[in-house]
Amino acid sequence: MLGNWSDSVDHLVHLLVAFILALPIGWHRAREEYDAGLRTFPLVAMAACGFVQTAISVLGAGAIAQANILQGVIIGVGFIGAGAIMKEGAVATGHATAASVWVVGILGAAVGYGYYDIGLILAAANIAVLLIPTRAPARSAAPEEVSRVDQRATM
Repeated sequence: MLGNWSDSVDHLVHLLVAFILALPIGWHRAREEYDAGLRTFPLVAMAACGFVQTAISVLGAGAIAQANILQGVIIGVGFIGAGAIMKEGAVATGHATAASVWVVGILGAAVGYGYYDIGLILAAANIAVLLIPTRAPARSAAPEEVSRVDQRATM
C-alpha cells in the first residue's frame, strides 16, 4: 500500500519545519567540533517527527496508542544522546550535546503533532543555552585529591 498521498504536503511541511528548527543547533555543535553535529541533529528531529506523523496516519490523531509512540521516541532519542556522553577517568563530557539531542527529538515530536510553537521555543532555548559562555574546565585534581566517592565512580 502506498499510503495517502493527499497528506504528503502536510507531512513534508512538518518534516521541513523539524529540519529547519534543528539545523542551527546542529550547526552550533559542528562549529564547536563535537561529534554530533550538522547531520545528527536535523536527522534526529526529522526521525522523531516522522515517527509521530506515521503514527498519526496509521493510528489516528486521537488514538491512545500515541502515548506508546511518544515513549518509543523518547527512549530511542535518549539512547542516541547517551552515545554523546564520553567518560575518561573521573571526567565525563558531552552532557550538553546529549541533552541537545534529547531536546531535538522532542522538538521533532512536537512539530510532528503540529505544535510548531513548542518546537520553536525548544529550538530557541537550546541555542540560547548552548551560546552561554562556560568557564574553562578546572584543572583536574591530583590522584591523591580525588575523593572516595569519585574513586568508586571510576571503578
